[in-house]
Amino acid sequence: MELLFELTKEGRKGYRLPELDVPRVNLTEVIPEGYIRRELNLPELSELEVVRHFTKLSQLNYAIDTTMVPLGSCTMKYNPRINEELANMPEFLSVHPLTPEELVQGTLRVAYELKELLKELGGFADVSLQPAAGAQGEFLGLLLILAYHRDRGNDKKRKILIPDSAHGTNPASAAICGFDVVTVKSDENGELDWEDFMKKLGEDTAALMITNPNTLGIFERKVKRMAEELHKRDALLYMDGANFNALVGVARPGDWGVDVMHFNLHKTFSTPHGGGGPGSGPVGVSERLKPYLPVPQVEFDGKKYYLNWNIPKSVGKLLAFYGHFGMWLRALAYILSYGREIDKVAKYAVLNARYLRSLLKGVFNDPYSHVPCMHEFVLSATNLLKYNTNAMGVAKRLLDYGFYAPTVYFPLVVREALMIEPTETEDPDTLREFAEALKSIVKEAKENPDRLNKAPFRTPVRRIKEAEANRKPVLRYRGK
Repeated sequence: MELLFELTKEGRKGYRLPELDVPRVNLTEVIPEGYIRRELNLPELSELEVVRHFTKLSQLNYAIDTTMVPLGSCTMKYNPRINEELANMPEFLSVHPLTPEELVQGTLRVAYELKELLKELGGFADVSLQPAAGAQGEFLGLLLILAYHRDRGNDKKRKILIPDSAHGTNPASAAICGFDVVTVKSDENGELDWEDFMKKLGEDTAALMITNPNTLGIFERKVKRMAEELHKRDALLYMDGANFNALVGVARPGDWGVDVMHFNLHKTFSTPHGGGGPGSGPVGVSERLKPYLPVPQVEFDGKKYYLNWNIPKSVGKLLAFYGHFGMWLRALAYILSYGREIDKVAKYAVLNARYLRSLLKGVFNDPYSHVPCMHEFVLSATNLLKYNTNAMGVAKRLLDYGFYAPTVYFPLVVREALMIEPTETEDPDTLREFAEALKSIVKEAKENPDRLNKAPFRTPVRRIKEAEANRKPVLRYRGK
């Protein structure tokens, strides 16, 4: 597709400026000559040409509005449009963060009610809404763990245990907070290896960071025992909330002994995902960590809502203000829309994943076929290596079939991994179409593997050298 610079026609205009109603000035009198741009070299097009160009560009996107996006562990689910209408209400949209509390009681009530609902859904003593993303939620969770141990005068708690199947942000967040990362291997069932866990658990352990269901889509059945063993040694249990979509309304991590968990509002509660943000990653905590929550906390004294700055042991403030309110509003609307039936989110997410996995039986290798999956599952394209193609070939070819690709090559414990999460919002017909597309691609791999290795063919940009594109990106148009 041509760029605007390539479509330009001299003399065409898409604008008409009004007559100048202020005195003209000599630019050199107010701006040094070296900073004055004499030529803009902008494309010359009609308004209609510009509108059509950008509309066509938007139609090239792979998005949940146009296709299934089965990104394992990322939960790319439908974002209800009613949420967007509420988030764009001028009564909320135009509020300045420095407005006095007595003039924004409705806004504070939204924050307070979301906090209370997340407390109930997670089984926690309190929740901070402040983190601007799941990764910052992780960072806060680890800061709280650090504050807890330092407050007790324990400087020896230096190690964070993390499974080998964990999200990459887990060890990164731990390292940023100054902890030493210790990897715990997975067992043949895809769960945390109990013997390896107990072997590495010691008096210097600050916490275990675990995702449940884990990144393989498998439920960690020993999670309560893990919490008990950790608490015996005054260590804490951090749970990555990335996969809470499989649990919401069905199980509460706080009841298992989890001390801290971040909620990904975009993964579980349907706020927009991607596009550079803003995100939101509220953090729920047990009584152990409640004294260290960041300031301010939204509270209610029975008469009015207010921001509580009086938290003596707080780890401080994470953001310039209080968090991303638009995300809170969308999440609150989503929770209230489901009400007591919010457990259907988790139940249908798990049902869809298990149904799709059954449709793909025998199509790819399934390293954990003997273990039931939750909301996602991980297959392996190692069966295609003998045909001289791989998981990347499958992912690229899927784009030609109109589907976005699943996560590939993650988690690292599965060779040629295809990590698939259909979410609860896809219908059975779409799941069957997706499975048929993958079956057709595997057939192509056997008959003409070069087809996969050169795919995609129907996208504006064909196969690129991905490592080079990351290391040497071309960010500026320089003409033909």
